[in-house]
Amino acid sequence: MTDHASQQPSPAAVRFPPGLIIACLALAGVLFLPFPDTLPVAGQRMLAILVFAVIVWITEAVSYEASAIMITSLMAVLLGTAPTLADPSLSYGSSAGVSMALSGFANPALALVVGALFIAAAMTHTGLDKRIALVTLTKVGASTRRVLLGAMIVIVLLSLVVPSATARSACVVPIMMGVIAAFGVPARSNIAAGIMIIVAQGTSIWNVGIQTAAAQNLLTIGFMDKMLGARVSWLDWLIAGAPWALIMSVVLIVLVLKLLPPESDSVPGGMAGVSQSLAQLGPMSAAQKRLGVVSLLLLLAWATEGRLHPFDTTTTTYAGLVVLLLPRFGVMTWKDVQARIPWGTVIVFGVGISLGTTLLTTQAGQWLGAQVVQHTGLDQLGSLGVLAVLGAFLIVIHLGFASATALTSALLPILIAVLQTLPGEFSRIGMTMLLGFVVSFGFILPINAPQNMVCLGTDTFTPRQFARVGLWVTAIGYALLLVFASTYWSWLGWM
Repeated sequence: MTDHASQQPSPAAVRFPPGLIIACLALAGVLFLPFPDTLPVAGQRMLAILVFAVIVWITEAVSYEASAIMITSLMAVLLGTAPTLADPSLSYGSSAGVSMALSGFANPALALVVGALFIAAAMTHTGLDKRIALVTLTKVGASTRRVLLGAMIVIVLLSLVVPSATARSACVVPIMMGVIAAFGVPARSNIAAGIMIIVAQGTSIWNVGIQTAAAQNLLTIGFMDKMLGARVSWLDWLIAGAPWALIMSVVLIVLVLKLLPPESDSVPGGMAGVSQSLAQLGPMSAAQKRLGVVSLLLLLAWATEGRLHPFDTTTTTYAGLVVLLLPRFGVMTWKDVQARIPWGTVIVFGVGISLGTTLLTTQAGQWLGAQVVQHTGLDQLGSLGVLAVLGAFLIVIHLGFASATALTSALLPILIAVLQTLPGEFSRIGMTMLLGFVVSFGFILPINAPQNMVCLGTDTFTPRQFARVGLWVTAIGYALLLVFASTYWSWLGWM
């Protein structure tokens, strides 16, 4: 008699993700493909690892943190046994392979991300972010149009002082749900859907406008430093991106009012819930006041980098953190914030920088960039045409990514290598920044950005409603990008 239990597949066999199997097969396939001698063995192995990473990230076969550990291990083993570029008779060795896999953790951009996460944690710990949001909403009035405008103003203000898109949306969403409840409308009303879609897509819009608003921007800055030997300052990024974000904010509000017309133009007493929530917070605490002062000083330091002082954004951010962690004067201790820091994000960010940097040191990025230019005719286009093609490519490929940070890690080093290969006189730094803007175009699918998923979790809108607004935002945003590139950004010298 056959044992029934022995015939049952093991849980591991049942749950083994198909995406991981495809990624492993693709890795093996690239490793055994015949490549020309112009691509070093180490470069070919890095391309295989890149293909593995992209498939795992797109399919979400494993968590991003688990994928980071896998990528690190693959780099350590495959690069450690690869011949060196300087002397093919020698291999790198496992120690050098591990060093390359962990090189991103010594990048200033990673330090800035960690600092930004601490500031976001301080905002949440003290409740200053919630106070800023509630005070802003109490000033705008109770009409639906004013509430939508107020939600956008809250997003802009928090984008300046809370350097984490996910943290901002996590703060704003409960407040806006209180607004919806105060209006007395159903959760699936157009008013509720419009408010939450503005929170999600407005956050992505202002990720473009403010350099410290999103991790992918800081990763872009890190690649600029490493590959181009220069970077865009916080103020220059703001001058370039904020006007575009301001126009798109208005466009988003108009689109929401047009595509999701509110059931009521005005609800008397609609702000009562917000006022009550603000009253429950009580007077502003001493910790909130100190954090507010430090935040304003950091904004001033970021904006005057290279003009009034020589310190970069990372240095001034850490100076602010020292103040916030000081005994008695500070607003938090290590125990207060350690549980609020998404350490997995730090690991993924560091490995992403390592992946991009090693693609260059092994000549894989340069080789792939040359192939792209050779087979696409990009070298025949002007700078505007290059931006149009590469920008459209990023928008389409973003549909498969649930993380702008992963998208930046995988593709931006390749695109920078493409820009370096192209002939002609144009600003490689400026073009990299503009492509960094496009990375934040996660407007179409809820899964394309964490803040989208936070808002989707409120069950106030459907993915179809989100995509209906998002397609228009994407099309208009892309067209406006090209208009800015041919006018304003060209005048600024970024094209």
